[in-house]
Amino acid sequence: MVRLTLSARKALWAYIFLALPLLFFIGIRIIPTLQAFQMSLYDWHVQPEARTFVGLGNYERMLADQRLHQAFRNTLWYGLLGVPAQLILGLAFALLLHSIRRFRGFFRAVFFAPYVAPAVAVSWVWSLLLSPHLGIVNQVLDWLGLPPQPFLTSPQQALPTVTAVVVWQFVGFHILLFLAGLESIPRLYYEAAQIDGASRWVTFRYITLPLLNPTIVVSLVMATAAPSIGMLQLFTHVMNLKFNDPGGPLGSTLTVVLYTYQRAFQAYDMGYAAAIVVVLFVILLIISLIQIRLTSREVEY
Repeated sequence: MVRLTLSARKALWAYIFLALPLLFFIGIRIIPTLQAFQMSLYDWHVQPEARTFVGLGNYERMLADQRLHQAFRNTLWYGLLGVPAQLILGLAFALLLHSIRRFRGFFRAVFFAPYVAPAVAVSWVWSLLLSPHLGIVNQVLDWLGLPPQPFLTSPQQALPTVTAVVVWQFVGFHILLFLAGLESIPRLYYEAAQIDGASRWVTFRYITLPLLNPTIVVSLVMATAAPSIGMLQLFTHVMNLKFNDPGGPLGSTLTVVLYTYQRAFQAYDMGYAAAIVVVLFVILLIISLIQIRLTSREVEY
């Protein structure tokens, strides 16, 4: 019988405990991704014998699909508007909450509450609040002497409005991330900076921001590409804020994920939808790797 050393036994048990989550990840991530790629090569049909192999034909269709191009442009705008807003607001509110001492738990709960609310419920409530004629937001604007705004019914305002709703719901998640990062920074750095006479901006620029880099990386990746909360995978809010016209008006709020859903479950064009999923997966993977590469840098303590 072979007797293992202590380090070998530790490594063996580590691999045993990692095997279950690894198998789970393979089962719900890797295998479905490979199946989606396989499906994208066929003119898919529910009956296997009726499926036709088209190779890269579905990917060639994407080059001429103007509605898909619009969905990609909208998705890009969601990312350009929403990701910086979530990070900047999350960090700003986290700094404010970190500086107060009284009612800190209450304010944290208030900011985090929208994040735990169902996205469908949030979308329906905001669709009522932003109603052109009956919404409270337009009533407030009227009291202030401002003209009512169309918000979700305007091709120019719909996309920024949806972005604002998404940021409102998910900024609490980023606030908690930044609060955890702020509380992990040793106080002695701030005490040393205070003794040296450093201003608040200098302290933030050369102490807080560099030491928050790991938190910024996590927050950036989550805000960009994480399922359900990533700006590049928006679906629920766009679907429910205008439930009678998802993606409208005039496709101004259409996202890639919503368009994929429409092609797969409304047009039953599963092969083409799978091709879109594969392309989106590759784009998100590249963006995440670039983000991690650009924002992950060593910090000298």
